[in-house]
Amino acid sequence: MGKKVKKEVEPPPKDVFEPLLIESKAAATVVLMLDSPEEEVLAKACDAIYKFASKGDENKVALLGLGAVERLYKLISHEDPIVRRNAIMVFGIMASNHDVKKLLRELDVTSSLLSHLVPEDVIIHEFATLCLAHMAVEYTTKVQIFEQGGLEPLISLLGSPDPDVTKNSVECIYLLVQEFQSRAAVCELNVIPPLLDLLKSEYPVIQLLALKTLEVISKDREMRIILGENEGLDCLLKILETNEFNDLHVEALAVLGNCLEDVHTMQLIRQTGGLKKLLSFVGVSTVPDIQKNAAKAIAKAASDSENRKILNEEGVENCLINLLEIDDDGVKVAASQAISAMCENLASKRAFGLQGIPQLVQLLSSDDEEVKEAAVIALANLTTASPSNASAVAEAEGIEPLVKSLNAERHGAVANAATVLTNMAMQEPLRLSIQSHGVMSVLTEPLRSSSSQVQSRAALTVAAFGCDANARSELRNAGGLGPLVELLHSKDKEVRRNACWAVMVCASDELTAVELCRLGALDILEEINLSTGRRNNFSEAALERLLDNNLSQKYSQMGYLSSSNVITDGFYDYGKIKPGVKLLSLEELSMQELTDRRAIIFINAKPQEDVLAMEEKPQHISSEQTTLSVPTSRKSSREKVRKGKGKKEEEKIKEVVEIMSEVQDEINLEDVQWQPPPDFMLMNYINDASKIILPLTTTREQVVALAQFVADKMGGAIERDKLHDFSWELHISEIEFELKSNIVPIGKVKKGTFYHRALLFKVIADRLGIGCSLVRGEYNRAWNEVKLVDDSPQGVTGLLLPPQEYIVDLMFVPGFLMKQESVEADQYKHI
Repeated sequence: MGKKVKKEVEPPPKDVFEPLLIESKAAATVVLMLDSPEEEVLAKACDAIYKFASKGDENKVALLGLGAVERLYKLISHEDPIVRRNAIMVFGIMASNHDVKKLLRELDVTSSLLSHLVPEDVIIHEFATLCLAHMAVEYTTKVQIFEQGGLEPLISLLGSPDPDVTKNSVECIYLLVQEFQSRAAVCELNVIPPLLDLLKSEYPVIQLLALKTLEVISKDREMRIILGENEGLDCLLKILETNEFNDLHVEALAVLGNCLEDVHTMQLIRQTGGLKKLLSFVGVSTVPDIQKNAAKAIAKAASDSENRKILNEEGVENCLINLLEIDDDGVKVAASQAISAMCENLASKRAFGLQGIPQLVQLLSSDDEEVKEAAVIALANLTTASPSNASAVAEAEGIEPLVKSLNAERHGAVANAATVLTNMAMQEPLRLSIQSHGVMSVLTEPLRSSSSQVQSRAALTVAAFGCDANARSELRNAGGLGPLVELLHSKDKEVRRNACWAVMVCASDELTAVELCRLGALDILEEINLSTGRRNNFSEAALERLLDNNLSQKYSQMGYLSSSNVITDGFYDYGKIKPGVKLLSLEELSMQELTDRRAIIFINAKPQEDVLAMEEKPQHISSEQTTLSVPTSRKSSREKVRKGKGKKEEEKIKEVVEIMSEVQDEINLEDVQWQPPPDFMLMNYINDASKIILPLTTTREQVVALAQFVADKMGGAIERDKLHDFSWELHISEIEFELKSNIVPIGKVKKGTFYHRALLFKVIADRLGIGCSLVRGEYNRAWNEVKLVDDSPQGVTGLLLPPQEYIVDLMFVPGFLMKQESVEADQYKHI
């Protein structure tokens, strides 16, 4: 037997380290291992960090603080595929944290991640796209991915066999196409076919993301065309027809809604029967989100006139009316908005008038402000240029809720409620009915709104109702004229225009016109009319109307009253005032002390009938009535009643009657509005003149006779060369001193100069129906202009000559008629 030889084991080289297994439970230690040059160590460290980061957001923040992100960034491009894969996996997990995302963006990690979307390990694709999807939420990252050409590789991965890669890629694309640049780019990259293929996926989340992406990109017309060319409409309709896909119906409807905006697509869907299916589907569905999106789709489609015609022919109105009955505020809003859009079609407007208006009126009482706003907007569209629909709103008892809507929280609701009321006011019975609900008082708040839309519509509504005297009075008493005048300052052209319109309408009576002037409307309108940029037709008409119904202001400011400006009781001639100077009221002027300024001549041929009637009316007071009639606030009166206790009944009644008389005097002094004293002499002038002048057969004769009458009452004819001796100023001063006032009734003037006589002539002529104007000149001159038709030339019959304008002499040769352009007329006016 041979001898066994024992084999000796060679010792390892001195420079080789023995393998060492390390177990660490400290994240900091593992992070330090990422600096190792050994691939196996790096791979295991990345794997451990991946597991640690997967456990929660706190761990991600901890790793961030330990500097793991910077170290991992170096490893995602490592030459070893396992190290590279594991590092990208960590990024995919950690990128869900906001702070990590921020650092990744600063490191420009997107460029490295996109470079790994080429054919490579599927796990790298999964986590690289996951990281990109997390980061694409931020706008800056979207721009980075787009500029670095990330769309093309992401679209190519939509066909990946791995569902996670597909899901992450489509999610990233969905986020990217929120921006216009990416939407335009995907069109060229032919993204529609792969997205439509994803609708057949067995994973609902992928189908949902594909539909959401289609919804965004189908807002572009070119994409809708491509979608139609790739039979995308059929895919969408099939989803709606499939009950198993009910979780996708909302998004599918949203895509269809975009597609229906195109007439071509609408016609295509209609020809294939898809439109009927769609409306039928909406009718039977009980899912609010589906119903809401269907209504939104109809509203989008209805933006085109041809589409509205098609929808009307398919009976879309019934579908929308039914949606108004759904017990969901979102559906009601969407249905109301669709009705508003369909109102552009006259046939639809008539159809909604017959059926939909009562439901919309009911929505005005909704607690939800958005519902209320959508309903009132629909009613505004329905009633515009449609008297029958306006009547239908009234029949549905819509007036009260509409007036209440003027106080709604949303500006859109207020503005459109005003529009509906304006539309209804075109019919007098409806206008009167609305007025009975106090609409003018309610409008004062919308006039003060900060919204220019509300201001404009409210002013227009005031214009619509201001044609009625009671409505103007209500607005005046409610303090609505102030905010209306303030709107004349508006920089908004439409607000300013409508405010001018409203002022023009409201200035139709003297009380309102005077109040508007007091509030500064006159000055503002004059300023507006001086500006070529701000002036409008209504501003000029408003100024004219304001002055025509405040003749005292007009004559003082403009020095002219036309034949249509009829002087009534309460008129006064203050004299010429400078532009911008406010004319005080006659009452305010009456409170001033006597001064040496020009006398104010006033007109009042109206007896104080109310006061006279009170004086003449007998007072019948019983003992039972008197105790109830005595005001408890009158201390002196109460004391007298107490003192009367214990007296005989007859004496008590007598004393109470005396007390009541005193109390009534106090009430009269406090409560009766100030009135100028009646001018009894002027009343006599008018009565006497009517007896002399009215029997005359021609206007010429009447004018001459009236001129002579006026001159006779004002001191008679004056010789030209003795005009300076006619001491009318002293006479007027004596009257002022006698009355202790600067205000002088015209009937008191017995020695009147040009402007006294011209005013009296105009006053009496207006009462007798003789047309004449009143013109103020310089240096106390004033004159009257009349238009008379001259007789036909001798020997010519049947020739109707145009009227000639004459100036009436009231001073030198009373009754002499001077042609307007004559030398005599010029001398009368200026010398």
